[in-house]
Amino acid sequence: MGVFQIVNKINGKVYIDSSNNVPGKINRHKFALNHGSHASKSLQADWNELGEDAFEFETIEPVEPRDDPSYDYKTDLEFLEDLWLEKLEPYGDKGYNEKKKTREERLRMIAANRSE
Repeated sequence: MGVFQIVNKINGKVYIDSSNNVPGKINRHKFALNHGSHASKSLQADWNELGEDAFEFETIEPVEPRDDPSYDYKTDLEFLEDLWLEKLEPYGDKGYNEKKKTREERLRMIAANRSE
């Protein structure tokens, strides 16, 4: 488990993600990319143009399991992913991630949807 990146070896752009099952999540990304249905349209476009061999999947922040089998890693993984997003800023020309909305932006969206 941990934080991983999908690296475009041609242009250096990255996509950051995290999971409590990194190999499984990487397989889901590859499946979506190979079937043209990845959530990141710009990553999908580069994958379609350059092919799978132009990309590398790499764990950048492994998380070791704790002794407590009931420990929930979700918060830890979200925090670490946010740190890597802040550090690498993989947006626009530098990457494929979409900027996460702030708490205030999410609340405004909810309020706007309720008023419709």
